[in-house]
Amino acid sequence: MDSINIKQLAEKLKVSTSTISRAFRGHNDISKETKEKILAMAQELNYQPNHLASNLREQKSKTIAVIVPEIANNFFSRAINGIERVARDNGFHVLIYLTNDDFDKEVAFITELHHGRVDGIIMSVTGEAQDHSYMHKIRKKSIPLVFFDRVYDDVITSKVATNDYDSSYLATRHLIDQGCKRIVYLVVNKNLSIGKMRMQGYFDSLESSGETIREELVIDCSNDMVKTTLILEHVFKYLKPDGVFASVERLALASYYVCHDMNIAIGTDVKIVCFSSLEIAPLLNPSLSTITQPAYDMGVEAAQILFRSLENPDDNENYENVVLNSELIIRKSTSGI
Repeated sequence: MDSINIKQLAEKLKVSTSTISRAFRGHNDISKETKEKILAMAQELNYQPNHLASNLREQKSKTIAVIVPEIANNFFSRAINGIERVARDNGFHVLIYLTNDDFDKEVAFITELHHGRVDGIIMSVTGEAQDHSYMHKIRKKSIPLVFFDRVYDDVITSKVATNDYDSSYLATRHLIDQGCKRIVYLVVNKNLSIGKMRMQGYFDSLESSGETIREELVIDCSNDMVKTTLILEHVFKYLKPDGVFASVERLALASYYVCHDMNIAIGTDVKIVCFSSLEIAPLLNPSLSTITQPAYDMGVEAAQILFRSLENPDDNENYENVVLNSELIIRKSTSGI
């Protein structure tokens, strides 16, 4: 049987061509019965939707960009899975842009995308500079933008984050309750909004517990594993911490390597907790205490916000700020049991 076009199918079903298009794209504004009827008739009459032609008519790419600093981190891979699921449900494709925490790459990606290659952007920022004027190119083009996890406070747009301050406060308090007196805070970038919130939670928890805040116990680390290892070797040798709070999981893993090499017993000599969505955290020796963020849910939430903006382009100034809760999971690295 020869295939038919969308207009002929619409006439057969006595519906509009836009209803047929929405049915194939999985829109929720069509009842399940209508959608099933359209899809069944389309299969019977050998109808194949031409999404490319539809996209050209609508001047849409049906593609969104996801910009992240890394994908080796389990948090970002989970978040991307959540974003991709929502995008797929809406008939969109996802392009992944990896900055490797390189600010110049971030600027280059934004400059490229503002020419209209994608319909929207979901982004976790590098945070390596204070001048974010390049972001205004996206805003002027009215391309919807949603930040997640790592954000720029001075860029006004929708944002999805977790309760980083509260989580840091509780994690630090947990270390104090376990008897830790010299807790080092490991951080890569203090200038990020997320870094500031986590560090403030650490400071306030120490202060409220009557502990002395020591600036020398806030350790600037690197994204480079070799450099971080050298820094931590110095920390464990000369500062002799009995507690470690790592702001990102790779710093906790680096601490494990260094403690192993220096014969420092994790869980007894030093207790370690970190922000991490690492699936193997329970399998480490000892198992790692973590503040686990709802990464998948953050990706879903960010994508849903983006698609609400795409569906209502005249309402793009109605920004949303969503905060999800993380969970402190206590394991042997801090309990010592």
